[in-house]
Amino acid sequence: MPDTTTTAPGPEPFRVPDENLDDLASTLAKTMAEVKQHGVLLDRLGSEPTPAPQPTEGAPATAAGSEPAAGPTSVFIIALGGEAYAVELTALTAWVNHLLLPIYGREISTTRPWCALWQEHPEAVARLHALWLAWQQLTDAEAGLSGPSTWHRDHLDQTLVHLRAPDGPFAACTTSPTRPNHRVLATPAPDQLGLTA
Repeated sequence: MPDTTTTAPGPEPFRVPDENLDDLASTLAKTMAEVKQHGVLLDRLGSEPTPAPQPTEGAPATAAGSEPAAGPTSVFIIALGGEAYAVELTALTAWVNHLLLPIYGREISTTRPWCALWQEHPEAVARLHALWLAWQQLTDAEAGLSGPSTWHRDHLDQTLVHLRAPDGPFAACTTSPTRPNHRVLATPAPDQLGLTA
């Protein structure tokens, strides 16, 4: 018995004109960068504690005998600890090493120091993390066309001025590649400031 069923022809293959391949490659690269950025954000969100539920209107702020939820309420790296800090520092290090330094890491000198071990300088970590958070927000498509310019003017320029100042956090680190030296400057102890209890 002959087969009387007819099969519908398959869809035509999708073809992109050669003149549009550069646009397609650019769009694909941008999409891949966004996916990577979303992955970093998801990793960060997954390592943060779940926020406590907000009380409804008219309900007491906390139940009797309960304590407020412990843990950071900020995404800022200095509010994090333990594994959450390590995950955030790893993501920040990748951004600094693969984007910030290759583009904005000018020559090192005594008037513009930089330390290869910047992760060990708490002020540098805090300033670079704030810069990275601003970059994530202001280079997003939702920031508009002036977002990157705002990031350069309001965030990048100010951060680099403070980090690379002769009296900044890297001031005690030797800038010579032939004689590298890393030293974190001590901060005033609380008893020296008259803040002891």
